[in-house]
Amino acid sequence: MVVDEKRNILVVDDDEDLCKLLKDYLEKQSYNVDIKNNGVDALLSVLKREYALIVLDIMMPLLDGLDTLKKIRETSSVPVLMLTAKAETEDKVKGLNTGADDYGARVNSLIRRATEFNAAGGTKKGIYVFDNLEIDDIQKKVFLNSNEVKLNPKEYQVLLYLAQNAGRVFTKKQIYEAVWEEPYEYDDSNIMSVISRLRSKIESVSGGEKHKFIETVKGMGYRFVSGGKK
Repeated sequence: MVVDEKRNILVVDDDEDLCKLLKDYLEKQSYNVDIKNNGVDALLSVLKREYALIVLDIMMPLLDGLDTLKKIRETSSVPVLMLTAKAETEDKVKGLNTGADDYGARVNSLIRRATEFNAAGGTKKGIYVFDNLEIDDIQKKVFLNSNEVKLNPKEYQVLLYLAQNAGRVFTKKQIYEAVWEEPYEYDDSNIMSVISRLRSKIESVSGGEKHKFIETVKGMGYRFVSGGKK
């Protein structure tokens, strides 16, 4: 039997009950589902098989979700849905069973976008999902809770650069030289202005929720924080 790679999904979580739930749910939607309970096994699986989507928990043994994602991004642009500890298992179960909960909706939404991505042939860059923030580097668009966050090119590039290196602290100089691709002239105003606008625009479409995806690290610089709720 020929397996359709566009129907392959990898679920990575050390919660075996949740993994079984996700597997049952997704297989009913006619997807082929692999389950791994830690980041190391997940990376080995990614090397052996093509996936349309990876559902990845953050808190895991051996290698956590963020470090696993960084390793995946070295070789693959597969869309990844990051799970966070904020959603209780009971809420996840409810979402998957009813299809109405935000968690279940995000899974379905990302499956759809992953299918579109693969149908288009893919690129070196892809779709990055951190909790309810989605960065679509194919269309160069950003979504929060499925609402588009309208960014100018530099705002988008700064957000993408930080998100691709989630958890890592960057100085203003490092951000400037990576995004503007020119020597840093010790003028912080550009970076600070872009970061300020990014935060403001994310807040403007958040539906009243408080978010802080870009965190200031005093005396050092900025870092992208997955999850982002204050």
